[in-house]
Amino acid sequence: MGVRCAVVGAGALGSIHARVLSKLADAELVGVHDTDGARARDVAKKWKIPVFEDLDAVAAGAEAAIVAVPTSAHMGVAEHLLSAGVHCLVEKPLASSLEEARRIVAVAREADRQLMVGHVERFNPAVVAVLEHGLEPRFLEAQRVSPFPFRSADVGVVLDMMIHDIDLILHLVRSKVTAVHAVGVGVLGDAEDMANARLVFENGAVANVTASRVALKTERKMRFFAEDTYVTLDFHKKSGRLIRLAPGVREGIVGGQIKLEGMTPLEATVKRLVRTHSLKVRAKDEPLMLEDQAFLDAVKDGHEPAVTGEHGVLAMETAAQVIASIRANAAS
Repeated sequence: MGVRCAVVGAGALGSIHARVLSKLADAELVGVHDTDGARARDVAKKWKIPVFEDLDAVAAGAEAAIVAVPTSAHMGVAEHLLSAGVHCLVEKPLASSLEEARRIVAVAREADRQLMVGHVERFNPAVVAVLEHGLEPRFLEAQRVSPFPFRSADVGVVLDMMIHDIDLILHLVRSKVTAVHAVGVGVLGDAEDMANARLVFENGAVANVTASRVALKTERKMRFFAEDTYVTLDFHKKSGRLIRLAPGVREGIVGGQIKLEGMTPLEATVKRLVRTHSLKVRAKDEPLMLEDQAFLDAVKDGHEPAVTGEHGVLAMETAAQVIASIRANAAS
C-alpha cells in the first residue's frame, strides 16, 4: 500500500498534484479538501476520491498532505495538519511572512512530522544534471517572466515567482547573503509585479535576479559563470548547455603560447579552445512528479526531505531582504 495522501487546495496546482499522486505507485490518493466545495467536488469526481469536509477529516483519513492553498492560508492549514500528525508538503513560498514560515518549521519539529517545501525547480531535470558537475558559480543571472495569470495574487512577484530562483541560487552558491539591492514596481495592485534584485554573497559570488508577472511571454532561464565554465539553463525546456575551456588552454593563454587577439568565438571553437555540449539530462520527467515522489520517499523512509522547512525559511529570509530593499528604494 502506498502512503495515504490528501490534497488540500483544489485550485490549478492542487489539481495537478492530484493527477500526479494518482499515478505514483507509492501514493494512495484518499481525498481532497477545499473551502470551495464545488471545486473540491470537481477534483474528487475526476479522480474518483472522497471530499474531506474539513481539516479534521483530512487528518483522520490521511497520513500525508499536499498543501496547495493560497499562500496567506499556508500557516493555518499546515499548523493544523502537522499538529494532528500529518506529514506536509507545503507549496512555495512556505508562508506569507517570515514569522509564519518559522512557526510552521517549529510546529513540524514539535510534532516530529516531515515538512517539505514545494520549490519544484530543484527537481527540474536540467538542474539535477548541472548539479552533478559540482560547479561553484561566481556570477549568476536568472530571468523568470510570464503574462499575468489572472488568478488570486495574495503575494507580490518576489514571493510568487522570484523565490524559485532565490532558492535555486542559494542551493547552487551555498554561501551567506551579505548584501541585497532591489527595485520593483506594482502594475496591477499595491504589491510588486516586476522586480530586480542583486544578491552579494560572503564567498564573493554575485547574482542578478529578475521576475515579472506582467510580461508578454513566458521565459524561465538562468545562466552562470564558474571557473573555466559558462552554463545556460532553460527550465521550461528542461535543457542546458555547458561551454568550457579545453584542457591546457588557460595555461597556454597565461604562458603566451595561445594568442586570443582578434580571435572570434567561432574561430575559438574551430580551434577547439572551447568545448560546447548539451547537459546530459537523463529524462525530461515532470518536475512536480519528481518532487511528490521525493516527499513520499521521505515519509516512507523517515529521512530528511530534499527541500526542508529550513530551506524554505532561508529562501524567505532572502526574499524578505529583497522586499525590504524594494520598499526602501521606493520610499527614497
